[in-house]
Amino acid sequence: MVVLVIIGIAAAAISVSAWPGQRQGLRFEADRLVQLLVLAREEAQVRGAAIRFEADENRYRFLILRERQWIPIDDPDLRARPWQQAVRIQVVRPDGGQVVEFGRDAVDVPFVLTLRSAEAEVNIAANGLGAFEVAR
Repeated sequence: MVVLVIIGIAAAAISVSAWPGQRQGLRFEADRLVQLLVLAREEAQVRGAAIRFEADENRYRFLILRERQWIPIDDPDLRARPWQQAVRIQVVRPDGGQVVEFGRDAVDVPFVLTLRSAEAEVNIAANGLGAFEVAR
């Protein structure tokens, strides 16, 4: 899994090299985040514990539910990371929830995660079955 994440991050860096400025940076962040969301989903199933994505304008991180508390996950690939630029996050789910969370089940709640910077916007759509797509 770690190799796939590294390959995905490298491919994301190469694929966005033709995009200009902030849009390019935000697209890189979205591509990297997709790879990490895939990994977090798989980890939730393997560990048998819910994993949550949490973000603010400066950074993002993944938390795991242990003894009824959300704690930072102890995985080096899912560590807290800073955004390259200030990013605002919006989560849209059909059930009205505002969090991205993966559980033990093979089916999750689908969502659209919108990343916004001062001059750009990128969406990450998840179908709830493990497929993620980055859209402009």
